[in-house]
Amino acid sequence: MAMHIPKAPGFSSMLKEGARAFSGLEEAVYRNITACKDFAASVRSAYGPNGMNKMIINHLEKQFVTSDAGTIMRELDIEHPAAKLMIMASQMQESEVGDGTNFVVILCGALLEAAEELLRLGVNVTDICEGYERGLDKVLELLPSLVCYEIDDCRNIEKVKEGLKASIMSKQFGNEDFLVDLIAKACVAIMPEETTFNVDNIRVCKILGCGLNSSETVNGMVFKRFVEGDVSSATKAKVALYSCPVDITQTETKGTVLIKTAEELKSFSKGEESLLEEQIKAIADTGANVVVAGGKFGDMALHFMNKFGLMAVRLNSKFDLRRLAKTVNGTVLPRVTPPTSEELGYCDKVFVDELGDTGIVVFRNEGKDSKIATIVIRGSTDNYMDDIERAIDDGVNTFKGLTRNGKFLPGAGATEIAVAQRLSEYADTLPGLEQYAVRKFATALETFPKALAENTGVNATEVVNKLHLVHKQGSTTQGFDINSEQPSTVDVKSTNIFDLFSTKYWGIKYAVGAATTILRVDQIIMAKRAGGPKPREGVQDADDD
Repeated sequence: MAMHIPKAPGFSSMLKEGARAFSGLEEAVYRNITACKDFAASVRSAYGPNGMNKMIINHLEKQFVTSDAGTIMRELDIEHPAAKLMIMASQMQESEVGDGTNFVVILCGALLEAAEELLRLGVNVTDICEGYERGLDKVLELLPSLVCYEIDDCRNIEKVKEGLKASIMSKQFGNEDFLVDLIAKACVAIMPEETTFNVDNIRVCKILGCGLNSSETVNGMVFKRFVEGDVSSATKAKVALYSCPVDITQTETKGTVLIKTAEELKSFSKGEESLLEEQIKAIADTGANVVVAGGKFGDMALHFMNKFGLMAVRLNSKFDLRRLAKTVNGTVLPRVTPPTSEELGYCDKVFVDELGDTGIVVFRNEGKDSKIATIVIRGSTDNYMDDIERAIDDGVNTFKGLTRNGKFLPGAGATEIAVAQRLSEYADTLPGLEQYAVRKFATALETFPKALAENTGVNATEVVNKLHLVHKQGSTTQGFDINSEQPSTVDVKSTNIFDLFSTKYWGIKYAVGAATTILRVDQIIMAKRAGGPKPREGVQDADDD
């Protein structure tokens, strides 16, 4: 009989063999804070226009070179539960605003670092959390008074450019003017009259070769493929869309055909051919010039397409087919039948072009009623174009934000310093222990101008001191001058460095929420891992891009 070895007394004795439990300040709280601080420090060096890039090789061995915090967090397989909470807050920011993911993580890390100092001084976790929440209420009350720029008309391209500049500058410093021009034109061109702006209506097509300055905006859609037949262009085209292959139709039931003579064989194959010819002639008779199919074009079908002067385009992705239907205002038909005039789409120009050594088919609408716009990116490497695409994504999301709320706050660390000063004054009016937490909240906000200065290679302490000095004198729009080699300030109104109001509002809210949640954890209990292979995560339709 095996000898029973008693377990050590305590909470862990109640758990299964292999389970782990951590509790108390030293084991749980400080351990969580350290993990979050380390993670925030790693993405902090990627903050701002001069932020450093990270090279990430994910579990599929795909390489990413980027300073975009959203991509870094998505591709890293972070396991620590507290750090995961920060990432979840950052993902909420991305789904709410589409930008400012790095802001959430850095602020959350700074708040936790400040909380650690207070905990070591003997302040209770509850007092710190209450102080942070009171500080958050005060910050959200102060933010509307700092608004320095507002866009009322979302169709005014020049005003939109000024609003988008800072969000592009943080990813592509030096190329911001060119990219902002592309994004503003694309977004304003497809801005609907009544309904809300849809981010998915701005498509990106990346074509290797040439340089970024050869990129352009197309009102319509661009596909990286050649046409199937001989006809390669059509103007004022009527477009027929099919989700099925254009070929000799297969019968739904199997049958056996007994052919006894050569004449019967001839007439049998001729019957199939004439049926297909009739189908394609019926499509051509509706006035269609372009046929787009979700499946393959048979050889015989292509012969008749060329005979009747129809342009044949094949799209493998059902999502691309849906978007094209939206672009040309047509209906996707499930069978090869002649479309009615309501089902036909219309496009001003459909043509084949070649950029570098990549063949493309362009569906271009010259009018102002385009529903989808495509930004064609040119670049020397795939990694570089991916980074440009991420910058465009941030710019488009910022445009969506300003269509809802066109208010902007001063950028370049000006908002954070202005709020920090007023929070410090507010902390002096509080009687309890919360005042220490509110003061630490103000210190945590100073992390952003410090990070901008450190990443630019300027003395961070001097920059923060100078910003405090000019703000004390009443200039609340003074931010860090990133172009200066010495610690100096600049009026952000003159340089058009503005941050979207909703980005800051939600970013601060989510960061404080994540920080207080992590601080309130006093026990970590981890069950023993189940054996066997890990479940696959994030399995999506490979077609859905």
